Amino acid sequence: MRVRLPGGRISPAALQELAELAGTNALELTSRGNVQLRGVADLDAARERLTAAGLLPSESHERVRNIVASPLSSDLGDTAARLDEGLRARAELAELPGRVLFALDDGTGDVAALAADAELRDGVMHLDGHPTDLPGTVDALLDAARAFLDLRGDEWRVRDLPDGARRIAAELGGTVTGPRVVPAPPTPPPVGWFDRPDGSVTLGMGVPLGRLDPRTAQFVAAVDHPIAITPWRTLFLHGLDEGAAETVVRVLAPKSLIFDATSPLLRVSACVGDHGCVRAQGDALAHAAELAGTIGDDERVHVVACERGCGAPSGEHRRVVVRDGADD
Repeated sequence: MRVRLPGGRISPAALQELAELAGTNALELTSRGNVQLRGVADLDAARERLTAAGLLPSESHERVRNIVASPLSSDLGDTAARLDEGLRARAELAELPGRVLFALDDGTGDVAALAADAELRDGVMHLDGHPTDLPGTVDALLDAARAFLDLRGDEWRVRDLPDGARRIAAELGGTVTGPRVVPAPPTPPPVGWFDRPDGSVTLGMGVPLGRLDPRTAQFVAAVDHPIAITPWRTLFLHGLDEGAAETVVRVLAPKSLIFDATSPLLRVSACVGDHGCVRAQGDALAHAAELAGTIGDDERVHVVACERGCGAPSGEHRRVVVRDGADD
């Protein structure tokens, strides 16, 4: 079960609900800032609980609610919520392919690295990384999604549509104003202590291999502060004072959450492998954990258990394919 979190934002109560639903299975953080649960036995009961927690506001639009936002931004959470509401309000947008991605970048270029189909960056709309002269507004992003629907045949993404960015911009009365620019993703992903302009502290925490133990998730929820899940499979806790932040680090660091930006585990990722995929030909998670102690200081590695390469991070990385204990 994939639970979409527009902008990566999730309330403590909702995270607590997911931890309880997961049982003894890990919560899997995805490369779009969402959460996956495996081994859900009673789907109807799970749907009811997700709906009650506000995590399933629309079954018709659920698979197209793919919105990422810069996690350190103090105001993009509200923009993500408005974009999600507007997306659900347009019935025709339920027909978008499930791979279409919206992004809200705060100017740092962090989520711009994901090359979203429609993106707000530097005050203007970008289409598959191409800047345009169209406004960077929620309505413009939604109009671009509708234009893509009108122009597409069987294409999944704007990048798949021939001359897609230019054609969509023209459909909206605008034009592409420059070459495609997709920044490199933040390396390492932002973890540690961040002093905020309002005097509060944000804590960024790495989650080894993107798999969050349900009991640890409950500890995070118990802090009772705003939470964001990032496309780099990390967690952010916002709005802490210094004393609370120090306590959180003392409690959560021993539970395998990563506060050290130099940790090699931040540069290793993996598909679920034979822990939850019928196509898997090996244990990608175990192999990735072993590799973490051997990779170079500037190396990024993604381990997969078949040729599909699921869960690959954005940016340059080395792919390792595991088959029955061997790798290549």
